[in-house]
Amino acid sequence: MVSQVLPDNLFTRFAAAADPDKPLLRFLDDPPLCYGEVFAAAARFAHVLIAHGVKPGDRVAVQAEKSAASLILYLACLRAGAVYLPLNTGYTPAELAYFVKDAEPRLFVVAEKNLEKIQAALPQLEFLTLGDDGRSGSLIREAKAQSGDFPDADVGMGDLASILYTSGTTGRSKGAMLSHGNLHSNAESLRQAWEFSNADVLLHALPIFHIHGLFVATNVSLLSGAAILLLPKFEPDAVFRAMPQSTVMMGVPTFYTRLLKDSRLGRDTTGHMRVFISGSAPLLPETHREWELRTGHALLERYGMTETNMNTSNPYRGARIPGSVGLPLPGVEIRIAADDGNPVPQGEIGMIEVRGPNVFQGYWRMPEKTKAEFRKDGFFITGDLGTIGPDGYLRIVGRGKDLIITGGLNVYPREIESLLDEIPGVEESAVVGLPHEDFGEGVTAFLVLKAEAEVSEADVLNSLCGRLARFKLPKRVVVLHQLPRNTMGKVQKSALREEYATLYL
Repeated sequence: MVSQVLPDNLFTRFAAAADPDKPLLRFLDDPPLCYGEVFAAAARFAHVLIAHGVKPGDRVAVQAEKSAASLILYLACLRAGAVYLPLNTGYTPAELAYFVKDAEPRLFVVAEKNLEKIQAALPQLEFLTLGDDGRSGSLIREAKAQSGDFPDADVGMGDLASILYTSGTTGRSKGAMLSHGNLHSNAESLRQAWEFSNADVLLHALPIFHIHGLFVATNVSLLSGAAILLLPKFEPDAVFRAMPQSTVMMGVPTFYTRLLKDSRLGRDTTGHMRVFISGSAPLLPETHREWELRTGHALLERYGMTETNMNTSNPYRGARIPGSVGLPLPGVEIRIAADDGNPVPQGEIGMIEVRGPNVFQGYWRMPEKTKAEFRKDGFFITGDLGTIGPDGYLRIVGRGKDLIITGGLNVYPREIESLLDEIPGVEESAVVGLPHEDFGEGVTAFLVLKAEAEVSEADVLNSLCGRLARFKLPKRVVVLHQLPRNTMGKVQKSALREEYATLYL
């Protein structure tokens, strides 16, 4: 008998680390699902994808609520060799139209409750549905008749595993192409750096359309043979119920600021935990210090982005310095460079540039944009400004790209400004992120009105509602006589950030 040679890709690495009888997905009120059960369910889903014409390399778009089934669908795409395209559940049909036109998915899996309105906006697509609890929908119904065995597609580490869209300052979203190798190398580096093992249980309250909740949390756990205690969303009562059964928690700063406001947080409720990890948005040093004072745990902050996965991390064993995002991960090179790409002297501020197996393959169907974002020696230009001190720790001091990170989600001002400028009575607008205790940054709109025009904050929000996802809506609208400009006439957003830095604090 000739033994089958399995392909070497992200899923086969997960399978190699798994004990089929060990729980993979845990829940607060339902029985757990073991690795073997999850992988069999992924096989059934993969058969459904194939039945709908999905071939290796085809894109499968997904906009569905977080559930065990939606996570299993990700694994099914890996097994079928499809390119997984997760989309924020807050995107409106008008916003989805751009991603569909650009990525040309073969199949779109949507929340059952949203099928009618999305189908009306995108009639050219073929759809499957998932119920919010992951127990209903056409995908579930069709999967019941399928086999729990699946001949995994012959895709390798160099093949695409996912496309994640990240906007640019021009407002046009870019699809970051991530290979099986990109995702595997980063998950393996993080597994080692954070000392994950099959004894861990990850408290998972993050969304799974985002690199943090999907590729960091999920991939690291799977590669470690660990368990995931899956919560549909972050909610303090659920987190405190889940924490006694967990060893690790990953979150955005908003999670930690909200837990700090809860009287249940203390050394008695967190003493058994191994580590708390924070990312996706800047962690205020005050939050770091207060968390350590209340719990005895120093938050472990790390730094990454859609195009590169994770780049640096404060050490699991060693000093976790407030205001720092730590040291380069194994296999990742970080340099601080001037505009011409040459390194600046140690301690000086410059552009953060990254090189390593974690760095993406380029932007989907944007070869010129891809070329512009890479140096000739292979370093990716992140757009973030930072400095590395004598201790080797990276500190981020600002962003060259006009990005706002609110609650761990990316918002690009140009998209909002273009809609604000269409509102009758608005002369011009500027949107910036301001420090916010709960969200990291609050989306803030500054308007200059036309002579004798009257536009209220309610008018602005009513105009934007339904045209933008809720997380993109301004938290405050401020009317000014004029926007600050430099001698070249360019709006100085840095002046707005400085003058209104305490608006939410």
